[in-house]
Amino acid sequence: EVQLVESGGGLVQPGGSLRLSCAASGLTLDDYNIGWFRQAPGKEREGVSCTSSNSDGMTYNADSVKGRFTISRDNAKNTVYLQMNSLKPEDTGVYYCAALSFPYCYLRPAYDYWGQGTRVTVSS
Repeated sequence: EVQLVESGGGLVQPGGSLRLSCAASGLTLDDYNIGWFRQAPGKEREGVSCTSSNSDGMTYNADSVKGRFTISRDNAKNTVYLQMNSLKPEDTGVYYCAALSFPYCYLRPAYDYWGQGTRVTVSS
């Protein structure tokens, strides 16, 4: 059974940082493209950042998080991270990681496997 488990969410003040983790079981994350998505109340799920499984290991970030969020992999731990810096209130939402078997990653929420999400609240 494939499981993706996110952790690391919480309440943080504007300008603060959080690091989200996505731990996998039942699959090897290195074989998959991994994406981070978020969903704010009343809004559609949107792509935040993704990393490709190919040898280039390319990453893509949504314009709204460029320069602030960084996605990375730790293959030994079968875990993907999302480092979030300079957080803003508009970053508030439930963050999901997802795995995709495809030649490259993308930020559309059409992935094969999903975690249950971790909540991030940015507020003073």
